[in-house]
Amino acid sequence: MKTILLLGPLGLPEIVIILLIVLLLFGGKKIPELMRGLGKGIRSFKEGMKDVEKDVNEIKSEIESEDK
Repeated sequence: MKTILLLGPLGLPEIVIILLIVLLLFGGKKIPELMRGLGKGIRSFKEGMKDVEKDVNEIKSEIESEDK
């Protein structure tokens, strides 16, 4: 038996419903704290990705210089 899950793009009504549920669950005072924490997490993730990209480029340049 297969269950088909239909998930399409979120429209404006769905986003409004999600925001209302979040507002009810966390309250108006907690939402700025949650968003601030989310922003810090995203910033940290981007910095980590930049560090990994820098390391990969360094290794790549070392390998290319050894080949010559």
